[in-house]
Amino acid sequence: MVKHWWQEAVVYQVYPRSFQDSNGDGIGDLQGLIQRLDYLQALGVSVLWLNPIYQSPNDDNGYDISDYTQIMADFGTMADFSALLTQAHARGLKIVMDLVVNHTSDEHPWFIESRKSKDNPYRDYYLWRDGHDGQAPNQWQSFFSGPAWTYDAQTAQYYLHLFSKKQPDLNWANQDVRQAIYQMMRGWLDKGIDGFRMDVINMIAKPADLQGATQLPRNGAHIHEYLQEMNREVLSHYDMMTVGEMDGTTPEMALQYTGFDTHELNMLFQFEHMQVDADPVLGKWRPQPWSLPALKAIMSKWQTALDGKAWNSLYWNNHDQPRVVSRFGDDRPEYRVRSAKMLGAVLHFMQGTPYIYQGEELGMTNVAFPEISQYRDIETLNAYHELVDSGRVTPQAMMAAIHHSSRDNARTPMQWDATANAGFTSGTPWLAVNPNYQEINAQAAQADPDSVWHFYQQMNALRKQYPVITYGHYQLLDPEAEHTWCYARTLDDERLIVAANFTATPQPVPAAAQTSDRQLLGNYPATQAQTLRPYEVRVLFNA
Repeated sequence: MVKHWWQEAVVYQVYPRSFQDSNGDGIGDLQGLIQRLDYLQALGVSVLWLNPIYQSPNDDNGYDISDYTQIMADFGTMADFSALLTQAHARGLKIVMDLVVNHTSDEHPWFIESRKSKDNPYRDYYLWRDGHDGQAPNQWQSFFSGPAWTYDAQTAQYYLHLFSKKQPDLNWANQDVRQAIYQMMRGWLDKGIDGFRMDVINMIAKPADLQGATQLPRNGAHIHEYLQEMNREVLSHYDMMTVGEMDGTTPEMALQYTGFDTHELNMLFQFEHMQVDADPVLGKWRPQPWSLPALKAIMSKWQTALDGKAWNSLYWNNHDQPRVVSRFGDDRPEYRVRSAKMLGAVLHFMQGTPYIYQGEELGMTNVAFPEISQYRDIETLNAYHELVDSGRVTPQAMMAAIHHSSRDNARTPMQWDATANAGFTSGTPWLAVNPNYQEINAQAAQADPDSVWHFYQQMNALRKQYPVITYGHYQLLDPEAEHTWCYARTLDDERLIVAANFTATPQPVPAAAQTSDRQLLGNYPATQAQTLRPYEVRVLFNA
């Protein structure tokens, strides 16, 4: 295996709208992010992935792009972005941008032209089809509720949008579309950015016959052809990292997308572990109890399948997922810090590149706004109206599901200190701050040596000292255990054992962790006792 810098990196995901506001308009911005670079450097991360900051009408918080070459006015200017790039690089921090090329905004010049007439030169940049007997071309439903097709009276055809109707899908079969995207990508890389996180990138290859299609398009027939072309024309010419968001992938598919010799992408985000608590029909809007053996089995399968052949990305949460301490941990005050540290260690000591979502290093929790009117996320609002208005789900059950699963759980403003609005803004925040900010905030965490923040800082430092953390082989040691997760990492003569208790009750130390190995890290004072305390994690080292 040829080693690359992105394998040894720790990525920190910034949701710019909610990170730091510098001008009092209630919206985070690039100057605010610049103000917080010292904080990120002190945490010990090495890459910042920014959610989209391009010009956008903001139907889906920036994932509906109207100009790929401009910065959204809410966030600042291109001069602000250049300053961010310079300031980040001066601190040894790399910048990864979000690449959203499955779709554009309906306000993008390409789509404005495309909808004018059937013979417009840009018509074929998007997917237009005739209907069937007054119905859409097929029965696809969008990911944001409702049909995936919208009728446009001007040309009496439907256009495809897998997401919002303001997010028409691009036609990747059109070579001009692909070349325009590659040119745009080169423009950002030539500015000096260090990589791309690629939004829903395994959905770009649509079936040729959309009329008869029944399954939403993932991993389509031409996907590898497109990604290899992208690599050949753009990616291979830069020292950069790529990670593709790829729902519906298996480890076998990942070897095709990210294998060390496939010349496509460096890593992908798989979603299998994110569906461990989902209902088979209503998905995340009817959360189900999850089991630790199931979660372990999923994560361990990916660890084993990719070892030596491809590279894992490691994440518990992001801008689309609820807060991990509320989901897989225990966010009650007496257990929040311990369980947040435990979850961090279980993830960061696996093989792969770890991703920290903003506020995760503080143990930030889900929010439970009492009224639907307090939510801003288009997916949440659409699902509420679809399921409640149809009578399929009661308002009470839906609000409980939203408190568990809504994307806004991750999007409440970053909690910097105990002052008004958590130090995020001097104005009115675009989305309300989680009320627990007076207890949970960065200022308090940095002042407390026993905080989640300092634990994450230690993990990031250890990664630089012990190659076994990055490159060691993974072995699950207690697959059937219902309450503990124990695994080993080995590299040459070095061995790590991680043992974690996922419950609030003491558990026997797994047999494999009953060693006299030195404790490298833990969330309690070190002990030889053969009982794991509530949410305890021990990282043991032997060389």
